[in-house]
Amino acid sequence: MTRILIENTTILTLDDVDTFYYPGFVDIRNDKIYAIGASSVDSVDNGYHGETIRIDGTDKMVMPGLVDLHFHTAVAKGYNDSLPLWEYLDTVWYPSIRALTPEGAKTAALYSYITALKSGTTTVNDMYRHLDSLASAALETGIRAVLSNDIALPEHKLDSVEDNINAFHKNHNTGDGRIKIWFGLEWMPLSDVPLLEHIARMKKELNTGLHIHLCESRSEVDNSQKRFGKSPVQMAHAAGLLGPNTVAAHCVHLTETDLKLFAETGTHISHNPGSNAKLGNGIAKLNDMVAAGINVGLGVDACECHNSTDMFETLKIASYMQKASLENSEIAPASQMLRMGTQNGARALGVDAGVLAAGKKADVIILDLKKDLMFTPLLESPAEERRKMLESHLVFGCNGTAVDTVIVDGKIVVQGRKVLGVDEEQVRRDMNDVFSGLVAGMDKVRMDRKKI
Repeated sequence: MTRILIENTTILTLDDVDTFYYPGFVDIRNDKIYAIGASSVDSVDNGYHGETIRIDGTDKMVMPGLVDLHFHTAVAKGYNDSLPLWEYLDTVWYPSIRALTPEGAKTAALYSYITALKSGTTTVNDMYRHLDSLASAALETGIRAVLSNDIALPEHKLDSVEDNINAFHKNHNTGDGRIKIWFGLEWMPLSDVPLLEHIARMKKELNTGLHIHLCESRSEVDNSQKRFGKSPVQMAHAAGLLGPNTVAAHCVHLTETDLKLFAETGTHISHNPGSNAKLGNGIAKLNDMVAAGINVGLGVDACECHNSTDMFETLKIASYMQKASLENSEIAPASQMLRMGTQNGARALGVDAGVLAAGKKADVIILDLKKDLMFTPLLESPAEERRKMLESHLVFGCNGTAVDTVIVDGKIVVQGRKVLGVDEEQVRRDMNDVFSGLVAGMDKVRMDRKKI
């Protein structure tokens, strides 16, 4: 049995009644939280005689790991990143991912998962290509990953339903269940009705989930109306794609009918405010989604669209943009953002985590409360005020560099801000080489097109 005991620490459980311990302990055994509380740790030591990894939690805080509900492995961060969505996709995103080899995808995934883990993300919902390579990177880094292909019509030279089925049979539930394979649909402009219905049939047959982009831009909505006479959400519903095992990313431009369809089907939404803002796609109506009873989580999207995998930045952006757009400082409070980034995302992916409680999966992060004075000032008591200040610091004054230790499925995968078992410097060098090769390849294709 593997046991990790975190002692004498501050614990933000993020459960529904705001349970908070200071000081407290977390006892992890195998892949689950065995006990958590403020009582003496001696009360749970009785009868246990195995080896224990003890972590001194003084001046540290324990909270649930963050869940990135809409993620793409990154390869081209910082390259031509001031273009609008459709032009960016056509000139950078699609050419780069079409040119990727399985080896390049493995390097890109290692880079992406390392940066996510180091900033406190324990689960990613990653839509990309070469899922064998992604699964290998997830196993190597220790992250929890829901992986899906980038399915589109054949003429777009991305992935097929068959690619996704093959990846499912090879990788689903590997890593002691840490790796799940869902279907992934790129978006409506690269789809038709038979493709949508094919995905719906196979999703049901394999009893798995779906990760899909919906209503990200006005141009996408207009395209759907012209081609199908329906919004992207209505198209997805008609094909049987919506439901409690579907995550719809973005959802910036929704109608009242769209909101009702999401609520009635139990479909989850990933709100990606940084990406939506950077690409000029608008501000999603978060309040309307929540009021409709929809479960909403948070995602960073791709580093190409947001330039960072740091979910703490996304917590802040999500709150600030809602407050600014509605001119209301009381909405999108820190406590709501933290739950969107943890338990809401976990619920959407069917992961029994996102909250610190006995019996839950041990996906846990430990932050350094002394890091760069980010958590200063901080009251010692009363406990309620300390909790509120911590929530404020986490959302409005902190970033992922405060994360010291990351535990996924009961195993320490980041310690002292180092991802264990991975050579980060080698990944950095490999990533630069992969991208240099992709740029050379994309430049050659552009030159060849000019000659025609």
